[in-house]
Amino acid sequence: MSALLCLIAGFVSFYVLVYYCVFRSARCSSSVKLKGKTAIVTGNTSHCPLISSTVNTVTNSRSNTGIGKSTALELAKRGARVILACRNKERGEAAAYDIRRESGNNQVVFMHLDLASLKSVQSFAETFLKTEPRLDILINNAGVMGLGCTEEGFGMAFGVNHLGHFLLTNLLLERLKQCGPSRVVTVAALLHHLGTIDFSLLNSQKDLVSGQSTWDSFQAYCNSKLCNVLFTRELSNKLEGTSVSCYCLHPGVIYTELGRSMSLWLQLLMMPFAKLFFLSLEAGSQTTLYCALQEGIEPLSGRYFSNCALQQVGVKARDDALAKKLWEVSERLSGLS
Repeated sequence: MSALLCLIAGFVSFYVLVYYCVFRSARCSSSVKLKGKTAIVTGNTSHCPLISSTVNTVTNSRSNTGIGKSTALELAKRGARVILACRNKERGEAAAYDIRRESGNNQVVFMHLDLASLKSVQSFAETFLKTEPRLDILINNAGVMGLGCTEEGFGMAFGVNHLGHFLLTNLLLERLKQCGPSRVVTVAALLHHLGTIDFSLLNSQKDLVSGQSTWDSFQAYCNSKLCNVLFTRELSNKLEGTSVSCYCLHPGVIYTELGRSMSLWLQLLMMPFAKLFFLSLEAGSQTTLYCALQEGIEPLSGRYFSNCALQQVGVKARDDALAKKLWEVSERLSGLS
């Protein structure tokens, strides 16, 4: 019996240590109100199925579900006009309705945006600039991991996670400058540490991986997250001297999206672990909110955050020459140059 008690005590101690040191999320403490401000939160394209539970937990980035919806809800509660920019009209309008009802803020609307189509990105930007006088917060929240190609033939992860957001941000940059102080927040991931960028491969195959296996899909996601961090780094250089600041972040590992593509038995097997360790949607949105709202972090523009705190990025993500080259290549591929 004593051995069993020791085992149980050991497990509880281990759980408390891991949960509070690794998984538990800090909270955004900012009390700033957003009345009169406008925010865009991008959401997933739903072009392809996500390929595993790991994908669902790390790409948990939709404005019509997941941490995107949770982020939009909090912005709406603070009085912002919130644009849910996502591909699926039915889900997007349903999410906007839910947020309006829960927040009591009627200024929450859906606008169609398919990040897997550069034409759609251009169309969204044109419509937004014609109909919306302000833009104070742009949250590049959408993310996918999966096989397939975008409308222009780019790998899905590179095209959606990086190139679509790159074009969107640049098309809206002047409006952000006009409405400053304003912010650009890009949801990256801890997996950027595993990313690489092969420009010769990108030029020849319009992707950062050469295959279509599950491993290639995972690697493509990691590569796209490295692109997110490098994009934010170079964007901060481009924005120097303006009233626009930018940040990227790792949101944490989120419980709710777990297992949408898993078999039933695997879901049941993983459920206890997920319940114990993974973050809720509300907790998973906290670092995004921190980067969007926290006062006094403007000097940290271009940096990477996790758990509502500044974090160090991987070695490749600190390469200014790589960031500059990625920017130049992205300008060409997106049609900006």
